[in-house]
Amino acid sequence: MNKKEAERIFEATGALQKGHFLLSSGLHSSTYFQCALVLQYPEYLEAFCRDIVEFFTEEEEEYDVVIAPAVGGIVVAYEVGRQLGVRSIFAERENGKMTLRRGFQISPGENVLVVEDVITTGESVKEVIQLVEERGGFVAGVGAVVDRSGGKVNLGVPLFATYSTRAVTYKPEKCPLCMENIPLVKPGSRGLQ
Repeated sequence: MNKKEAERIFEATGALQKGHFLLSSGLHSSTYFQCALVLQYPEYLEAFCRDIVEFFTEEEEEYDVVIAPAVGGIVVAYEVGRQLGVRSIFAERENGKMTLRRGFQISPGENVLVVEDVITTGESVKEVIQLVEERGGFVAGVGAVVDRSGGKVNLGVPLFATYSTRAVTYKPEKCPLCMENIPLVKPGSRGLQ
């Protein structure tokens, strides 16, 4: 999918939002990708995930499992796993730390693909990579629907995003939107219990 087509889909579904947002990273931004609004449509979920699958199967790599951080990445993991014909699982935060629950397991030596809906700083994905490696799995790469870092985030493994852009972010103490008293909205899922 080319960039213009992705932007058209994000705008048509309301997934690309403008305002003053508190990101899961703690940074502020004037744009927010609410991927749930685009991924609720199976045809778009399938198309975005097809790009991820095609990128990571170019080398005819075999995968055992796809994993994502909860919540936004769950449907991405499911669809990528479905297209690859492998199981898909998700990690979730428990007492502030990414963990596997619900009986999910990663066995030593398994080849794992990590996926996410939106990457900004990559912190959640880094936690999932660490979780996989602690269990003896091998992380072959990371796939995302949106990379807000414009390819700048370093995850230590190959990263592919269907849509990549360099979204402007601000530290809270230097945020011009705060200085203009524009109301701050926290749309992310990091603090969910």
